[in-house]
Amino acid sequence: MNIAAGRVGLDLRDGWTRRWTVSWRADGDAASRSVQDLVQEPMLSSDPMRHFTWRRDQRHRPGLQLLTSTDRHHGAESLEEGRMLLALDFDGDVVDVVSQPLKISFEAGGKRRSHTPDYLVVARHGVWLIDVRPEALIKDSDRESFAAAAEVAVACGWRYTVAARWREHAFAGLDALASRRRLRSDPLGLRPVLLAEAVSGRKFRDLAAATGYESIARAQLLHLLWSRRLGVDLASLLGDGSIVVPAGEERR
Repeated sequence: MNIAAGRVGLDLRDGWTRRWTVSWRADGDAASRSVQDLVQEPMLSSDPMRHFTWRRDQRHRPGLQLLTSTDRHHGAESLEEGRMLLALDFDGDVVDVVSQPLKISFEAGGKRRSHTPDYLVVARHGVWLIDVRPEALIKDSDRESFAAAAEVAVACGWRYTVAARWREHAFAGLDALASRRRLRSDPLGLRPVLLAEAVSGRKFRDLAAATGYESIARAQLLHLLWSRRLGVDLASLLGDGSIVVPAGEERR
């Protein structure tokens, strides 16, 4: 999503990294530093800035979601954030995730404003600061907040993005894979067979049928795809005709 328009009102004059501050919580204690000093702080030890509680009359759906990649529960304030956590769990490069990691206090239009990004993600190839907001709900003030978060990320050597829209069929496929992400056992020994049969690339249904135990093999196939031991193009609708291929690397 393009957030350049939100940058116009930000006070980015010389010394802004000393004027803008970042706050977080760690072990129940509050801490605050300038953006300039933030890179020296261990943000992964931070606690969420807000609690993920639910009551009957609220419109969003907060809660906790278990990630197999971290083996911990992580907070989400909406169904969209839950989707983001599922996508992060599927990403083989993710090492750790912090929900509501920090609050940015910045200057824009002559006023002091604050913004709390949704996730700080540590991956094998860098750190991401992420906001989640459906595109139809994004206001001009949100773009300004996102632009401020992007500036802080760049100053700290992180990357920044806003998850504003999903390809529905892609997420449907990811959700199907996730249904078998915790499938631990393989009593019939089908996984080695499926891995061997997929070497040259085969359709999902043909690969499952090749084992002689098609219904059970389908569950094992979903698990192998989730764990990235096999690969499939999620840019297309996941179905019986999807081509399953060997993955470049077995990560789990």
